Amino acid sequence: MSGDSEAVRPWRLIRQDCHGNRYRVGSYATRAEALHLAERLGERGDGYLVEHQRSDGSVQAVSG
Repeated sequence: MSGDSEAVRPWRLIRQDCHGNRYRVGSYATRAEALHLAERLGERGDGYLVEHQRSDGSVQAVSG
């Protein structure tokens, strides 16, 4: 395994609890896929964020 899965799946779904702790739920190939799961999981009342890992290594939070 080459370890380049971030390049293939640059969209990350992050769960953030009420204390600000963040947990990666998964990585996805498309924004639509990440947002769809965030909406489904968000129905439970938990807070979910979608982030994009850019090729330069920086991370950008993306809203729905």
